[in-house]
Formats: sequence, C-alpha cells, structure tokens
Amino acid sequence: MSVTGQMTPREGRREQLVDGEFTFTADDFRLIAQTLHAAAGIALPETKATLVYSRLAKRLRALGLESFRDYCALVSGKDGLDERQQMIVALTTNVTRFFREPHHFDHLKTQVLPDLLAQVRRGGSLRIWSAGSSNGQEAYSIALTILSLMPEAPDHDIRILASDIDTKMLAEGREGLYGASVMAPVPGELRARWFEREGESWRASEPLKRLVVFNELNLIGEWPMKRQFQAIFCRNVLIYFEEETQAKIFSRFVPLMAPGARLYIGHSERVSGPDAHRFVTDGVTTYRFTGAAR
Repeated sequence: MSVTGQMTPREGRREQLVDGEFTFTADDFRLIAQTLHAAAGIALPETKATLVYSRLAKRLRALGLESFRDYCALVSGKDGLDERQQMIVALTTNVTRFFREPHHFDHLKTQVLPDLLAQVRRGGSLRIWSAGSSNGQEAYSIALTILSLMPEAPDHDIRILASDIDTKMLAEGREGLYGASVMAPVPGELRARWFEREGESWRASEPLKRLVVFNELNLIGEWPMKRQFQAIFCRNVLIYFEEETQAKIFSRFVPLMAPGARLYIGHSERVSGPDAHRFVTDGVTTYRFTGAAR
C-alpha cells in the first residue's frame, strides 16, 4: 500500500483476475501469455483471462497444485517442457469440420485439380499442405475432393501433409474415427466408398489414409519440408497471431509454393507482409502464387 492508502500498480497486478477456486492474478496471466507466445506465436490479450483460467484450472487439479503461481513456476522451470506442451494444447482452439468453407473445396475441385491430376496421370506428383489441420477433417476433405475426381489416387504420387502443434489432435487424425454427427457434411457416396462403419461411427479406409501424412509442426518453429506444394490450406489459424508473425509466415510460404500454387485462408484473414504482392486474388479468400521466391 502507498501512504495514501491506495494500492500501487505492482500490488494491483496481484489482484484476482477471475473468481474461482485458484488464485489467478494479472502477473500469472502475463507469464502464461508470454510463455504461449514464445512457444507457439499465439497472442493472448487480458480479455481472455476467463478462458485461460477455465482451461488451465483442469491442469492445476490434475497436478494437485494450489495456485496459478505454482503452475507458472512449473511451466517456466527447466523441468516444465511436458507441461508447457500440455498448456499449449489446452489453450489452442480446435474448431474444424469436414468441408468447412465449402467454396474452397469447390474451387480446388473445379479450378485447380483437373490440370494437376492430369499431370499426375502422366507420372507427375501432387503435394498439398493442410497447416493447422486439427484432427484431420480438413486434410481428409482435401483427399476426398481428390478421390471424387480420381478414385485411383492412392496408387499415385499424391500426398497431403496434415500438420498441427497438438499431438492429441494428430493422433485422432491418424486413427481417422469420427462420429455420425461429425460426418454429416460428407456426401453420402464419398462416405460409403471411403469410410468404414464402426457402430455409430465411421473410420477412414486405408486407401483414404494413404493420401494423408500427419506430422507435428509449430508454425513459428522449424519447417522440415523441402518439396514445393501445389496448394496450401492455412485457414483460421493466423488470426491467433500478431500481424508481424502473420506476415513472416506468409513470407515463409513463398519458397514452398510451386508457381501458380493456391493459398486458401480463413474468411477473416488477408495475405499481408513484404511478399503479399506475390499473391493475387483467385476467389473468396483464395490466392494464386505468381512466382518463385527471390
């Protein structure tokens, strides 16, 4: 306290941000936000304090901790790597569904794939990246779009990279098992041909799975890919990053895109940064890459 009886700014940072069973101060939030930003590039404003509390309170209970101060000490310590990963998983949003934003799949099917698949039939290859793929519904939607035009696709050099930072979501994608309500957007003929019924759920068939490779990848970390892609889906992912980070990621896409490759982004996202001029509009939140990197 100051001599006037008013709380100093530093003491104010120790005030409880969210009413609940655990003490959660502004200092706690700041450290968690900094840790998440450093590890995954995700920016958390203090308006997200209630969300952070609700998602991480489960981790405190599981770990038997008494306060967020104890939790912060854990995730910032030298032995906190595993829990930092758990924290990232808890704080990242996995909103996905089959054929989400269907205009992208219509564009892929009618404007992009016919020429690319003709090249594949002549012995070429096709590579598509689903960045931030969650549990695989986007990647399998891409694969199903290909299969609707080329049922023999699993026997050719076609691969879809499904990457995500959340290893649990990747494991679900590899398993390829989805409930009936999740499968509702999948056209009946594609569901019947490329999935197998298991009780009330559906499992991706082995030929469908052969088209998709699931790998852990942090968009602000190292990218091990060497080959270029003919299309990249990075939708509703970059909205969680600051503008500077978004621009850097768009620039990092450049050397990985074949000339004429398409980039599909979310409905509230726009290409930005020093390489934005290399992309021209090709549809609703769809861009065509105009040339190779400098």
